[in-house]
Amino acid sequence: MNMKMHTLSIACAALLGLGFTTATPVMAQGHAHAATAPAATNAPNLHKAMRALWHGHVVTTRDYALAVFAGDKAGADKAANAVVANAKDITGAVAGFYGQPAGDALLKLLAGHWGAVKALTDSAHAGNAAGEDKALQDAVANAGEISKFLAGANPNWKAADLNSGLIAHFGHHKSQVDMMAAKAPQDKQDAEWKAMQDHMDAIADVLTDGIAKQFPNKVN
Repeated sequence: MNMKMHTLSIACAALLGLGFTTATPVMAQGHAHAATAPAATNAPNLHKAMRALWHGHVVTTRDYALAVFAGDKAGADKAANAVVANAKDITGAVAGFYGQPAGDALLKLLAGHWGAVKALTDSAHAGNAAGEDKALQDAVANAGEISKFLAGANPNWKAADLNSGLIAHFGHHKSQVDMMAAKAPQDKQDAEWKAMQDHMDAIADVLTDGIAKQFPNKVN
């Protein structure tokens, strides 16, 4: 592994372990308590919908990983299609507030994230460490692009905070597939899966809070 890849791997691991290290208090609190706290009462319908949409992302990508490691090509293809369908649902929700061009632009960015997740999963299954490193590099670059795009659309979202959260999110993807590849004890895999879902809820809540502040008369 070259020095750049080693640095990225360390950064990803650090963010995964510490959550939103540079985040606002709202983001940090969401990460710590997403598992037990209900969705925020401000714009409750939107919070519920956004959590469901983003939860769909981690479920479908996990379904893909499970199918890949089980050697189930048909299942993997089905899950991959579900990942794309979920991304379209997410960007459709975004388009409802920011317009169809913004939804289309975000869809392209989410396609980049899925491409990195897919490459990471396939590489982990194949024991291809270089492939995993390349997927991590692509994911970090993509996280920066998504963060910049979102921060440009909503002044309540800060690019640095979003970037930290998205890199940590990809860290969960990496931890999950590496555990599958290593055949880690099921209780450890289950704990990582729970942490991944909690973190996804935290990201969804931060995004929802930003939309609710920007569109107070439209969120419900």
